[in-house]
Amino acid sequence: VYGACLPPQKLIFTDWFHSDCLSTYYSVPVFSPEYYRITGNFMRMAADHGANMILTPVFTPPLDTEVGSERPTVQLVDVKRESGGYSFGFDRLEKWIQLAKDSGFKYFEISHLFTQWGAKAAPKVMALENGVEKRIFGWETDASGPEYTDFLRQFAPALRAFIEAHSLGDKVAFHTSDEPGTDDLDCYAAASGLITELFGDYKRIDAMSDFEFYKRGLIDTPVPSIGAVRNFALKVPELWTYYCCSPCDGYMPNRLIAMPLLRVRSLGTIMYRYGVKGFLHWGYNFYYTQLSKRPVDPFRETDAGGSFPAGDAFAVYPGKNGEPLPSVRLKAFYDGLRDYELFYALEEKIGRDAVLGIIEQGLDAPIDERHFPRDENWFEDMRKRAMEKYASEK
Repeated sequence: VYGACLPPQKLIFTDWFHSDCLSTYYSVPVFSPEYYRITGNFMRMAADHGANMILTPVFTPPLDTEVGSERPTVQLVDVKRESGGYSFGFDRLEKWIQLAKDSGFKYFEISHLFTQWGAKAAPKVMALENGVEKRIFGWETDASGPEYTDFLRQFAPALRAFIEAHSLGDKVAFHTSDEPGTDDLDCYAAASGLITELFGDYKRIDAMSDFEFYKRGLIDTPVPSIGAVRNFALKVPELWTYYCCSPCDGYMPNRLIAMPLLRVRSLGTIMYRYGVKGFLHWGYNFYYTQLSKRPVDPFRETDAGGSFPAGDAFAVYPGKNGEPLPSVRLKAFYDGLRDYELFYALEEKIGRDAVLGIIEQGLDAPIDERHFPRDENWFEDMRKRAMEKYASEK
């Protein structure tokens, strides 16, 4: 034990939280007391392992959903449609935010306002109309059509007022669409333009690995895959990265079950090397198959129905009585995160070049996402050197 403490965490880390999976696995109704108790348990486990931003489903997130189908409703904003427009209620959103804050979260990631892989449609939106709750938008809704555009224009000022009333302006980030491809540039540009108009003074983030989206000004904080991060380094003021089912080749970082744990831990050091400020992963507790076609028991089916490499979809297991069980991969990731935080704390005392010298002492070439020692002892020795230097500096 060294006579020094690390400062508050610098990295913004979101591990997408799927509360509908908890409702399904534990057979508890969404928004019931048991739902909130279990959700709180899983939130605390995530926060205890470095997650400080949480996916916040203002509408049911349009993620991993088969076209034409839908996931269980977890929409936090109440919508009422009347002649002449819409009204909105935020009691559930306020409860979610307070629960997350009490669990240790600081930042809130507003769920995607358009569908995944191209922003072609609206997410599922439920509304009360003539005393009956029904779905008013979904896959059949053109993303750029007048109905959904008018809805967002009415929704935006209400949500902005909520954000400002709760002093969350510098704590929120907005999504347009997850993982758009080059074929989606036009659709994404139209959706992004609307989000910029309505929420452009807040942070906007999206997972994407093609630099063209950023080059065209369609996103201010792109989140490229770790395999593409070098294409964005030194070009984006606030660099983020992610990994998911790939990369698997080339011994790059990931947290899949089949991988040595040092590949999980290495991410912290590599993110420091590139100056990464935020990290995103899509599956903290995704307990469905790909496209959410059916639920799975992650103790018996670790690969989301054979769709993803084992362990990609979750970092915690659903234990008894609504208590999450951490995977060893979650622990190894947290080791890497603490490495990252130690390096930044030490940098404030001795400078970045000196920290890199401590990290890469004795190596023939600099560390990057494709080249790092394949030795657990090397990471422990490197951390010991950094801790001793940090504790010795006043």
